[in-house]
Amino acid sequence: QPKRKAAFGSVGRRIPYRILHLINQDGESLGNMHRAEALKLMDQQDLKLVLLRENVEPPVYRLMTGQQIHEEQLKRAEKKKASPKPGMYMKELSFSSAIAKNDLETKTKQIAQWIEKKHHVKVTVRQAK
Repeated sequence: QPKRKAAFGSVGRRIPYRILHLINQDGESLGNMHRAEALKLMDQQDLKLVLLRENVEPPVYRLMTGQQIHEEQLKRAEKKKASPKPGMYMKELSFSSAIAKNDLETKTKQIAQWIEKKHHVKVTVRQAK
């Protein structure tokens, strides 16, 4: 089985490509260079190399500090959390604040069933006139 692709982070010294496009920590392009030159720059500036885009020719790498890598990982985690998972359903239920007792019990039973089925439930309560 092929290894799973690692999460966004430093690639260290394992660079499978001979020629790569390098971007410095400020976001400025340093152009195409051999991996040995990129590793030398990485050591001189005490930075880490991060793969940004692999499916372009040549692949794009960026020099980043550990702090920048951490912040980018947090951003990506937030984005992933915000997007709904495939197969996940959102159920929405709304009712008035003047709802009758029996109607409220019925709706709470419905909500409990949805939660058991692992659906996300959004409840909206409207203010009665």
